[in-house]
Amino acid sequence: MQIAIPIYDGFTALDAVGPYDVLQQMPGSEVVFCAPEPRIYRTESGSLGIAADAAFDDLRTPEIVVVPGGLGNRRWLERPNAYTDWLVAVHEATRYTTSVCTGSLLLAAAGLLDGVDATTHWAVRDALAELGANPVAERVVERGKVITAAGVSSGIDMALRLVELLLGETAAQAVQLAIEYDPDPPHDTGSLEKAPDQLVGLVRRTMEAQDAQVAARLGIG
Repeated sequence: MQIAIPIYDGFTALDAVGPYDVLQQMPGSEVVFCAPEPRIYRTESGSLGIAADAAFDDLRTPEIVVVPGGLGNRRWLERPNAYTDWLVAVHEATRYTTSVCTGSLLLAAAGLLDGVDATTHWAVRDALAELGANPVAERVVERGKVITAAGVSSGIDMALRLVELLLGETAAQAVQLAIEYDPDPPHDTGSLEKAPDQLVGLVRRTMEAQDAQVAARLGIG
């Protein structure tokens, strides 16, 4: 089973690596990091690089696609471009086309979420709506073969759900135990709906400052 994770300069590490660590444990799975051309692509901070071992032209029929988020995808939201064109082409034959965090913006830009319920990071729900999707405040949203996950850490939840859909509940439970995924956060402020307004404001300002630094480094206007 071929699982394609398209990456780009400025992607979010856990968006890609979280699902990778879950999905690569399925027997017979082949998880491939891909991009328009094989090379090292660096995360938003620039401190971590992951190799795309395959070009899009080499992956025409993946069974699963997992699109990670990251500020770097903002340069790929206007069609036509290599990312949206590839997503449109492979989506026809996928078993599941999925995204994590702001990866849903790329799915929407490709026209795959038009009028479809989808989730994303809480800070970009309006942007997702502008691209034609119907944002909902849920951690994982399934609509047919399209599955979207909310911010960063929810990609692990989504990947475990994929294992369940593909191999059954016992397999998903086994993977969850293998990675000891048993969240018990010290604070109950992990979603927009749970966090106090003052904290939301602080996080928005911090993210805006960080995004400005990343955009400047990546040359995103």
